[in-house]
Amino acid sequence: MVSFFSQWYKQKFSDPHAVTLVVILVAAFLSVYFLSSLLMPVFVAIAIAFLLDLPVNRLANIGLSRKWSTVIVVSMFVGVTLIAMLGLMPVIWRQSSNLIQEIPTMLSHGQEYLLTLPEKYPEFVKAEQIQSVLTLANEKFIDWGQVILQASLNSISDVVALMIYLILVPIMVFFFIKDKQELFSSFTSFLPKERRMASQVGEEMNRQIMNYIRGKVIEIIIIGTISTVTFMILGLNYSLLLGVLVGLSVLVPYVGATLVTFPVMLVALFQWGPTADFGYVMLAYGIIQALDGNLLVPLLFSEAVNLHPVTIIIAVILFGGLWGFWGVFFAIPLATLVKAVLNAWPSTEIPVEQ
Repeated sequence: MVSFFSQWYKQKFSDPHAVTLVVILVAAFLSVYFLSSLLMPVFVAIAIAFLLDLPVNRLANIGLSRKWSTVIVVSMFVGVTLIAMLGLMPVIWRQSSNLIQEIPTMLSHGQEYLLTLPEKYPEFVKAEQIQSVLTLANEKFIDWGQVILQASLNSISDVVALMIYLILVPIMVFFFIKDKQELFSSFTSFLPKERRMASQVGEEMNRQIMNYIRGKVIEIIIIGTISTVTFMILGLNYSLLLGVLVGLSVLVPYVGATLVTFPVMLVALFQWGPTADFGYVMLAYGIIQALDGNLLVPLLFSEAVNLHPVTIIIAVILFGGLWGFWGVFFAIPLATLVKAVLNAWPSTEIPVEQ
């Protein structure tokens, strides 16, 4: 056994290029794991820089300098973002407040309906079972209320952090794009010369992350817009809030769509009851999810969808547990990183001793 691992170690780590790759990956993991809260504005700026790099390159190709191309694209991005926030956030906030105020009424109606089940179906449902379910639901509701209260108490620090983001992130985005080559050259100057495997993995991940971020933003906008318009046409309450939630749910593959189904279903159920209108909303929502999974995602992520669904779910659980929101957001590129490293790694077979 010792001989086996000794031979495996010599074959896999005798190449200095492989050692360099391992050192870079371990250093990057430790930096992100222990400094993620401090480096969060940097991660946000890098993600936005990946998103805006393509239009900057397009403007530079038609004759504009990279500096002025960056100024134009970043200014347009900041302007559109501010307009969208100022236009949508008040409506989303108002609908969220109204929904929160209506939750006790929804719960009261739900309890009244559940209490009638033992009378309607005495052979299937017992009053003791319903009472235990209601007691557990009330306890969970109290716990959630405490969590919401604690989050509201921490909102002041969140507002301060948001103000810092609004100032620092656009500045970093501007310099990340404008001085892209200089920053990359400075970074690589600290790396060993034996970095062929690291360069191979880096080039593949640069392409993957760039395509993934653009595709994910496009998917959020398309699904969120279609959902909002559909809910408005069908007359569903809180259509903008629910449409935004459906759009953001695509950040978490498979899991997000399942979780968002519950608020859409509950709002429609309490608005109309088990009627045809409720069925139309759920049918439309199912069609949107089907088109997203079977048409939009394959078009936007032709390479990423080659990952098995189980691999994607495991990546979401693992990286989301390590790094929270950004771990979930980059779960697919990180899974692709693991795949790229395995593909680039030496694959010499270990001889078996007789």
